Amino acid sequence: MNQNAIPDALLLLAPGCPHCPAVLEGLSSLLKEGAIGRLEAVNVAVHPERASELGVRTVPWTRIGPFELEGVQPPAELRRWAEQAGSLDGMADYFFQMLTSGRRAKVEEMARQEPSRLRALVRLMERPDSSMAVRLGIGAVLEELQGSGLAETMIPDLGALTKNGDALTRADACHFLSLIGGQQVAPWLRACLDDEDKEVREIATEALEELEQN
Repeated sequence: MNQNAIPDALLLLAPGCPHCPAVLEGLSSLLKEGAIGRLEAVNVAVHPERASELGVRTVPWTRIGPFELEGVQPPAELRRWAEQAGSLDGMADYFFQMLTSGRRAKVEEMARQEPSRLRALVRLMERPDSSMAVRLGIGAVLEELQGSGLAETMIPDLGALTKNGDALTRADACHFLSLIGGQQVAPWLRACLDDEDKEVREIATEALEELEQN
């Protein structure tokens, strides 16, 4: 991801929407400042087909770079997403919101579009505010993508966590490597057989046994 990329923005609005003018004004300010490169505003009352093709049911609806935002967005939030549009940390923030709001399917959809985005999930594992629910969500995403090869982009980052994270993080990293599967994960898992934590050793052992069976 290019941290210096200037994103484009799309806004879907409708007549009578009380929040649409404020979001339009906020985006227009970002456009004037050069924080976004282009702004397309679509009146869905005139062009309902645009809302239909994007699966949008309520307005205002905003897309800044890869980030889709529903409802009213304060100027500070619009700026934040514009500034993070090209960064892995920004994608991690977005995935955090998706996983904590029950929108795991959106993470899967974005991962299929661009597998490198999955590296942001590893960033989430390092965050102190990542709850068990977030970690379970990451596991569910990887289970959904199992066998696709899309998650292989995560292997080096997860492998690093098996060495540098705390015990819980090392255990999760081993588990997620096992979900990705394939011989590429085997060296990382073998290294975990000597981990000081019993759970990490057990997860690595079971994962390697499963790899050998396949």
